[in-house]
Amino acid sequence: MNSSNMQAENTGAVSRQVQASGHGPMPGIDPLESQHIIRGELGEPNLPHLHQLPDRGVGSDAIGRGAMFLEELSIDLQPHGWRLSQAPGIDAKRAASALRADLNVLGDVIGAEESAGHELKIQLPGPATLSANLYLHQGERALSDFGARRDLAQSLALGAARHLREVARGTGRELITVYVDEPDAGAVLNGTLPTASGYRTLRSVPVAEVRSWWTELTEALKDAGAHQVILGSGGEPETWNRVASTAIDAGVDGLGVNAADLTVPGWELLAGAVEAGRRLWLGCLTPDGTSPGVVEAVANIRRPWNQLGLSDALLDALVLTPTEGLDGVGPEQATAVLSRLSAYADALNQVRVDA
Repeated sequence: MNSSNMQAENTGAVSRQVQASGHGPMPGIDPLESQHIIRGELGEPNLPHLHQLPDRGVGSDAIGRGAMFLEELSIDLQPHGWRLSQAPGIDAKRAASALRADLNVLGDVIGAEESAGHELKIQLPGPATLSANLYLHQGERALSDFGARRDLAQSLALGAARHLREVARGTGRELITVYVDEPDAGAVLNGTLPTASGYRTLRSVPVAEVRSWWTELTEALKDAGAHQVILGSGGEPETWNRVASTAIDAGVDGLGVNAADLTVPGWELLAGAVEAGRRLWLGCLTPDGTSPGVVEAVANIRRPWNQLGLSDALLDALVLTPTEGLDGVGPEQATAVLSRLSAYADALNQVRVDA
C-alpha cells in the first residue's frame, strides 16, 4: 500500500463529515463561559476545542501557554518577551496554573454532559514559532542558535506528547486532534525575521531542518495517541505553499489556512493533499460580523473546489474555522461566529450527501 492510501485509510478510520471548529482564543476571562459557548455551538458532528483566554493577561498568551508544553525547559518574562531560563519565573507559574485550571474546567464540563461526543481539538504553537518568539539569556531569539532551536524542537515534541496524554486522561476523549499553529514558519524559512535589535534579519533556517522538527513532533504526538496532527500557517501565497509542502513531507494529517491566503497554486497543492486523504482546515469566516450567508459561503467554498476537479463527495475533508481567534470580540459575537460556522458545515454536509 502506498503512503497516500495509508494516509487515506488512517484519516478514514472514523466516518468523516464536514466539521466546524475554532482556534484557541476566546473572549473574556471565564473558562466556564467559554466552554459553554464552544460546546453549545460545536457539538457533534463538529469539533469542540480547548479554550485559551488572552484577556487574563500574561501567561495566557499564545507563547506563554505554548512554552508550558516544553519538557525540562523553563521560561521567565522579561521586558522584551519570554526568555529561556534556569527556573520558571512567577509569570511562568501563573501560565501553568491557568492551563491546569482550563483543563479542569473542560473535564468538569464534559463530565456533566449526557452526550459529550468523542472528539476534541487542542492547539499549540509549533517549534518554528516558539523558537522565533522565545529569547536566549543574552536577549537574542532562540532561533539564532542552532543548538537552542534543536533543543526547543526536541523539548516540545516530548512535552506536547505529555500534554496530549494528560488531556486524554482528564477528558476521556478518544479522538484528539492536535493543531500545530505556525504563523512564523514562513519568516523562519525565508530569513525575514528581525533580530532582537531590529537592525538586521536572522538567517533563514534550511527546509530540511524545519521538516525534521515537524516530523519529530508529528511522530511523538501520534505515538501518544493523537487522532490527527494538523499544521496551520498563513502569509503570502508563495510562502504558504512552501510551508505547506514541507509540512506534507513531514507527515502531517492536514493543513490549516485561511481561504483568503490561497491562490491557484495553493488550491492545487491542497487538491493533491485532499485526494491523498488529508484534511483541510479552512478559515472562512471573519469574527467582525461581516460573514456571508450560508448559501453564499457554500458557493464560495465549492467554486474553487469544483474548478480543481474535486468532487463534492470529498467535501468531508473540510474543517471550517474562523480566520483568527475570537478574543477580539464579545461572548455574543463569538457565539454567533461558531453558530454560523456550524450552519456552513451542515449545508456542506447536505451537498456532500446529495453528490
